[in-house]
Amino acid sequence: MDSNFSYLKKEDKYNSFVDSCIDAENLMNVSYPFAATGARKAMELAVRWLYANDDALRHPYDDNFAALINSYDFRSIVGDDLYRAIDYTRRLGNKATHTDMQVSRNQAILSIRNLFNFTHFIDYCYSIDYEERTFDESILGYNNSLRKSEQEKKKLKKMLSVNKKSLEDLIKENEKLRKENEKIRKDNEKTRTYKADSLNEKDTRKAYIDLDLELNGWEFGKNCLEEVKVSNMKNSSGIGYVDYVLYGDNGKPLGLVEAKRTSESPKLGKVQAQLYADALEIETGVRPIIFYTNGIDYYIWDDKNYPERKISGIYSKDDLESLKFINENKTSLENSLINDNITNRVYQKAAITRTLESFNEGRMKALLVMATGSGKTRTAASIVDILIKNNWVKNILFLADRTVLVKQAKNSFAEYLPDLSLCNLLDNKDDINSRMVFSTYPTMMNAIDNKRGADGERIFTVGHFDLIILDESHRSIYKKYKDIFDYFDAKLLGLTATPVNEIDRNTYRVFDLEDGNPTFAYDLSDAIKDGYLVNYELAKVS
Repeated sequence: MDSNFSYLKKEDKYNSFVDSCIDAENLMNVSYPFAATGARKAMELAVRWLYANDDALRHPYDDNFAALINSYDFRSIVGDDLYRAIDYTRRLGNKATHTDMQVSRNQAILSIRNLFNFTHFIDYCYSIDYEERTFDESILGYNNSLRKSEQEKKKLKKMLSVNKKSLEDLIKENEKLRKENEKIRKDNEKTRTYKADSLNEKDTRKAYIDLDLELNGWEFGKNCLEEVKVSNMKNSSGIGYVDYVLYGDNGKPLGLVEAKRTSESPKLGKVQAQLYADALEIETGVRPIIFYTNGIDYYIWDDKNYPERKISGIYSKDDLESLKFINENKTSLENSLINDNITNRVYQKAAITRTLESFNEGRMKALLVMATGSGKTRTAASIVDILIKNNWVKNILFLADRTVLVKQAKNSFAEYLPDLSLCNLLDNKDDINSRMVFSTYPTMMNAIDNKRGADGERIFTVGHFDLIILDESHRSIYKKYKDIFDYFDAKLLGLTATPVNEIDRNTYRVFDLEDGNPTFAYDLSDAIKDGYLVNYELAKVS
């Protein structure tokens, strides 16, 4: 049988991924979950090929698929539309491999179509003899088996766990070729045209949003309904239709999703979404959280509490239920009582008060610059203590860059807040469902995709954490692991001992602050003057 990918056989340089592409296509005759998993595997191999063969791509913090496609260099080359297509294939493959959810024929076809578009893009960039091609859906097979047996699940996981050569080694092997290929790509971009072969925009957008909803646990026809009719709209008919409404166990709306064209800014749906929220509130007595998206960019708008903000995806039901509880039960942070058993120094209380004021004013981020030895961890513990008592946070994440610092922080919080359940993510003996999780940055990056519950669903969802505490021990953290902060939608509390005038400017941007103007600062000279710390002398070695 012919294949959409057979033309790639024309050049030996594509050998590392072409057979996997053809295999994925042929798996449509076996089962759609297998086809989706095969497409994911082939897509990853093609992405790795790009890294190995183009000098514009630098090795990211990790070799895993998500890290590779989320790097700035990669997204700059492929563009937003193709990035989203690649990510869809990755995520559908994860769904097929790690969950009991069904994979439909249309989903499997879109995954393979996306694979075709990316490999066709590679050919457009680097081939000697390129011609525009279209995807032939008619040659794909049919199979009615949607459910997976336990044996099939094991096969799917094995399919993804093939040994891959170190990306670092591949880059070294192709050092000369990488420079040549970068020039070839840039020259070809000037003289060739590339157009992705895709579904119509509406179907593509819906497919992407539907998968995001599914992967966050929403069930269509049950707690997720489409085209929901609402009255009390401010239009001539007084009637409107909400793209998606997300419901809680009590049948009341928790959230709504307004979808705009992929080619348009999702913000164009903001006013319309607010009108839908008004209508649902009138009908049900409950105001839903607003989401709007174009299938590429997602925004959340808790319009009674915070301005809109960009997020990485739609909340799960548990996350929305938690947010609803917080909104209904939180109390003002003004004049909060600080526990002197945790923090009793004047500057610590000043740092706590300023942070609470910032959060109370509707800000999502705070940065504390405090000298080493001045009690940053104690200060953070006091802030957590108050936020929990006032029902502002449920789940907290503490991140540090070294294992020893993670252990020390957990031990400190166990001393300061003995009633709070804690988990060191590096220790498999701890309960991962604890209220507060401690981790290194790379461990958390891997846990986002790989830590799953008994039902196969992701534990660390977009809205799982309400507060993330960042122990910034070196300035590269925000450049190297910024994906963590982009993924989780949570308040950020940064802790650093770096003097204000030496902090990397990128740190301030992470916290939405003006350069040199943290939420609170207490440097070494202040601590020495106040008698809390003593100056240091460098030892002379002869």
